[in-house]
Amino acid sequence: MAADGLPLLVAAVFAVALLYSSVGHAGASGYIAVMSLAGLAPAEIRPTALLLNVLVATITSLQFRRAGHFSWSLFWPFALLAVPLAFVGGALDLPTRAFRVLVGLVLLASAANLLLRPPPDVVGDPPRRSVALTVGGGIGLFAGLTGTGGGIFLTPLLLLRRWARARSAAAVSALFILLNSLAGLAGNVSSTRELPGVALPLAAAVLVGGFARSWLGSRRLPHLAIKRLLAAVLVIAGAKLALGP
Repeated sequence: MAADGLPLLVAAVFAVALLYSSVGHAGASGYIAVMSLAGLAPAEIRPTALLLNVLVATITSLQFRRAGHFSWSLFWPFALLAVPLAFVGGALDLPTRAFRVLVGLVLLASAANLLLRPPPDVVGDPPRRSVALTVGGGIGLFAGLTGTGGGIFLTPLLLLRRWARARSAAAVSALFILLNSLAGLAGNVSSTRELPGVALPLAAAVLVGGFARSWLGSRRLPHLAIKRLLAAVLVIAGAKLALGP
């Protein structure tokens, strides 16, 4: 991208990090949305998004684990096949059109997830191991292909199927995102042998946003308005990618 457009993109990524953290999301779909709207190529978007995922998910995983919400027995069946398949997905070179459509659908799904009300915070029977392995593997492959961590799909699934309470689902998804993003990034770098130059300044913006979120969280924020704003950005970017030339 043009050098004069980089400061605006860094500011947008920083803003997304602040806004998403204020409503309890990691922000991968938001980062992809602003990079897509800025005109970055898929070859730049995917590894950059995976790197940002790693940074954000590391912070989130540590927070939830320290708070005692993580469940290893729930986590490992979903992660066992997801991680190697995320590596495979990250290494695959999708045609540009296929990448744009896939990511566009992810962004639209993320917008819907922001606007839907969560189900009651109750838990039922745990998933069958065969189901968790199959679902986790599919999400991991898709995560590597699109440059996301897969949490956008795993968290709603855990809640809708009543396999976990909200905080446990968030804790499991955070580590799931972290490992998938690491595997996807490793797969991508193994095939490209480089990271985009834009990745480092955007990573710095995400880190600053992550540290600033404690300040933001102490203020009263109109969460519904923020969710609607983020959803609008995701819809615009998702439609642009999925329906564009």
